[in-house]
Formats: sequence, C-alpha cells, structure tokens
Amino acid sequence: MPKPTRTLSVTDAARRFADVVNRAFYRHETTVLLKNGVAVAFVAPMAPTGVPASELAHRWALLPRLSPSDAAAFAEDVAVARANLAPPVDPWS
Repeated sequence: MPKPTRTLSVTDAARRFADVVNRAFYRHETTVLLKNGVAVAFVAPMAPTGVPASELAHRWALLPRLSPSDAAAFAEDVAVARANLAPPVDPWS
C-alpha cells in the first residue's frame, strides 16, 4: 500500500534534505516540495528497475513454447537468413 504523500517547503526540504531522502528510501514516502505554496517538485522512492532471479525463473516457466514443427521451421528460417547475409566488412581495412 502506498505511503501518504507529505508536503514540505523547498526551504525546509533543503534544511532536512538527508531526512527527506531517508524517508523516501526507508519508508517509501513521497514528499511534494512547495515554493510559495505551489508544488514544484517531489522526492519519491525509486521504482524497481529489474526482476529478481527467482521471479524471472517463475515467469520463464510460464512462457509459451514452440511446437517441434514450429521450432524446426524457425531454425530453417534462421539458417536461410544467415546464408543470405553479406560477409561483414572490416571498417579498418
């Protein structure tokens, strides 16, 4: 459940910057910064940027699989595409 948003003046946030950052990190609180009573910015906890390996393994098991005939057709398509590729050009020669 998201934590409630609190408001703080820019001046107070500057005076207590470490506390504002710690509240975002440890308590998952968002602080709206006010300048002359107008919301101008906010400090919020970072959203997760990845998936834990255990969750990845779980999701991998749920992915649909190709049938043997589809897998063979895909392998054939890859072989044909590779055969039709031009050889790489050495940019330094």
